[in-house]
Amino acid sequence: MAHPTHNQSGTAAKAANDGFDPRTAAPSGTTKKRLLVVEDHAILRDGLRALLELETDLEVVGTVGDADAAVIAVRHLRPQLVLTDIALPGRSGIELIRELSALDPDLRIVVLTGHTSEEYIRAALNAGAHGYVLKDSGRSELLHAIRSAAAGRQYLCAAVATKVVSGFVNRYEAKHAVRPEEHVTGREREVLTRIALGQSNKTIARELGLSVKTVEKHRANLMRKLTLHNAAAVTLFALRQGFIDPTSLDRGT
Repeated sequence: MAHPTHNQSGTAAKAANDGFDPRTAAPSGTTKKRLLVVEDHAILRDGLRALLELETDLEVVGTVGDADAAVIAVRHLRPQLVLTDIALPGRSGIELIRELSALDPDLRIVVLTGHTSEEYIRAALNAGAHGYVLKDSGRSELLHAIRSAAAGRQYLCAAVATKVVSGFVNRYEAKHAVRPEEHVTGREREVLTRIALGQSNKTIARELGLSVKTVEKHRANLMRKLTLHNAAAVTLFALRQGFIDPTSLDRGT
């Protein structure tokens, strides 16, 4: 039988000190969801264990304090869920999530952290996390995240969801940002303004002295140039660019 190397033995011993002993661990056979806690602060780690063990549908099969111990624990304990921080000694929780996702594609991973930047959030989700909860969230939100992940759903706490959506909107707007003076002709701007005000092609043609067919052509060119797909998008664009005053929107004909 192959003996572990010195480094392997050291990591295993550390994992055992953190509440996991691979020599004696064995699946319990219960229908509870098996959960591993990865947290480097002992007080918080113990508090999470005490909190989660009160739940009748969860079984905390181990608690560890770093990424290396977490990999060993997952190999031996075969948890269905992992609750992990991002800031871990040795290597980051992002690396751990990526490694555990490759090790067990069925494993559901929830991040519990104090990191609120969109960069960390996106990195964790891209690495394979199924949930992201901040440490100042309440007990009920943490449990909701864990149970959502166990049921195969993604979960972001409210503050994180808001940041992700805002980041997406900002990136989308930056990607599709245009300088109207470079992309929109004077006549197209006149047409765009009237579309934004809700005027029909026929009304626009009459007011500008154009044929309906010419207005339709301008409209199509605007949609293509500005990557706008409907009248509502045209209105939003016109408002943001200052082409129209918000108070004028109820006066379109």
